[in-house]
Amino acid sequence: CSQAPTHPTHPGPRLPLFPLGIVTMVKNIRVTYRRRHSYNTKSNRIRVVKTPGGKLVAQYLTKSSNAPLCGAAGCNKRLQGIPRIRPKQFKNIAKSKRTVNRAYGGSLCAGCVRDRIMRAFMIEEQKIVKKVVIEQQKKKSDK
Repeated sequence: CSQAPTHPTHPGPRLPLFPLGIVTMVKNIRVTYRRRHSYNTKSNRIRVVKTPGGKLVAQYLTKSSNAPLCGAAGCNKRLQGIPRIRPKQFKNIAKSKRTVNRAYGGSLCAGCVRDRIMRAFMIEEQKIVKKVVIEQQKKKSDK
């Protein structure tokens, strides 16, 4: 029976330094690389994992990839609907997953496509207005 000490100087029951379950004894804490590349570089990152048999093993981590960005100058928005995967896997997925079903889909964001369409429309409108103004000036000069 472990009860609270009755005397103020009595230390009471002796508790273990580490509670059970926090520290486990491991035979070998060193882990070796499983591949021939032996330097700790960005492309050779590992995670140490304990197997059910109690061994510590190196698991290789894949690099995290950047999101595909809009190709318009100065936009740099992330493209919606396109997965964030490494280039080699991106090449192997289906074309429907690589693009968006729109003009410039998979290369420009929706806002930039809208701006391009608006700019082209406005330029055409300006050309038409110029022609109309020139015709009106010709009619005035003929009179």
